[in-house]
Amino acid sequence: MTKRERIRAVVEGREPDKLPYSFWTHLPGIDLDPERLAEETYKFYRTYDVDFIKTMNNGMYAIEGFGCEIDYSEVLKGGVAHVVKTPIHQAEDWYKLSVCPVDKGSLARELKSLALLLEKTKQEDVPVIFTVFSPITTANKLSGGTLRQYLADGHGEAVHHALKIITETTCQVAKRAIELGADGIFFAAQSSTYDFMTAEEYEEYGVPYDMEVLEAAKDGWMNTIHAHGPNIMLELLKNYPVDVFNWHAWETYPAVDEASLVTGKCLMGGLNRTDITQCNRNAIRHQIFECFKMMKGRGQILTPGCVIRYPLDTKMLGFIKTTKEEIEQKMIVYSR
Repeated sequence: MTKRERIRAVVEGREPDKLPYSFWTHLPGIDLDPERLAEETYKFYRTYDVDFIKTMNNGMYAIEGFGCEIDYSEVLKGGVAHVVKTPIHQAEDWYKLSVCPVDKGSLARELKSLALLLEKTKQEDVPVIFTVFSPITTANKLSGGTLRQYLADGHGEAVHHALKIITETTCQVAKRAIELGADGIFFAAQSSTYDFMTAEEYEEYGVPYDMEVLEAAKDGWMNTIHAHGPNIMLELLKNYPVDVFNWHAWETYPAVDEASLVTGKCLMGGLNRTDITQCNRNAIRHQIFECFKMMKGRGQILTPGCVIRYPLDTKMLGFIKTTKEEIEQKMIVYSR
């Protein structure tokens, strides 16, 4: 099978020739340059021979066009980017947002990088999915992490107004990514956790806007929900109209086989990203073994639950593939 055929097989519930796998990271210092980002993403794919490519956009691109300034200095140290300037200082500021054009600024930069990457991979027959952030995730980042306080203070209407603007922008990005040739979107729902808000709040401020974005990306065949962090809202997310379900397996519930049963979707996950960063080889080997034991090599794309943080250990990344192949072969022999 080609990589595309392999991924399509597991997405559609068929048996692949082997278990597909992938992983991704951030490329700080590179990911603000579309040409370099496309080139380094392609090199990463070729180096580790992954079965699909998730674009490795910087995690703040969606808020730059709304007037934020970002400090990326901690990313190379294994940390995260921080908002140092935001246009949201009081409730009235939510009403001042306007739709960001996709042909200008950070959105144009990310879409250009996607187009360049797709050009590089057009003879490779490898799926590419483009990272898109949920509207409420963008709103929270845009406000420097203070969204919940605005809701607690009774400014829900102002937040709804902003979410409509953010959603319109996000829909345009998602639709354009699919038009360019992406096989789907990686829909990062970073606020869909009970640790952030209640299910009732997410049903009001999250779900309706998420549905609009997923509708805009409906022509993709590998649309993936990324349920970020611990304590995810599985009861809400399990019925999202996506093809693939990704979450922080081994870091939080559900278990791998439980996720398969509950969602009925192809799974993307099975590796603890912290164990990868910390080079915990025994843990990674055990996780791969457990995935094979539970899933029998079907209905799953073996990946970490989220981005692998720095520092990267190239030998550890190579270990993932060789160990997968070793266990896969032994499981086949054992099953006979």
